[in-house]
Amino acid sequence: MTERTITRADLSEAVYQEVGLSRNESAVLVETVLEEISRALIGGETVKLSSFGTFAVRQKNQRIGRNPKTGEEVPILPRRVLVFRASHVLKDRINTEKAQKGIHESS
Repeated sequence: MTERTITRADLSEAVYQEVGLSRNESAVLVETVLEEISRALIGGETVKLSSFGTFAVRQKNQRIGRNPKTGEEVPILPRRVLVFRASHVLKDRINTEKAQKGIHESS
C-alpha cells in the first residue's frame, strides 16, 4: 500500500471534476473553506463536519517533561493544540474500505 498526501491542488482538482466549477473557482472555493475552518479554530470555536468529524482546540497546561538525551527535566509551556475526532460514519467507511481491499488483495 502506497501512502500519498492529498494537497490543496488535489482538493481543487476534485472540486473541478465533481462540481464543474472552473479550476480557478474550484481553487478559490477550497481556499475559502479552509480559511473559514482556520478562522473558527483560531477563535476557539469547534468545527463539526457531519459524517466526517470534529476539529477542536484544546488547552494543555504547563507540565514537566524530560530531555530524552540527557534525562534533564524541562518545563513544557502551556499551549493550545488542535484535536480531530473522526465521526462514526468515517470510521465505519475506513474500516469497510480496508476490509474490502484486504479481501481483494488476498484473492
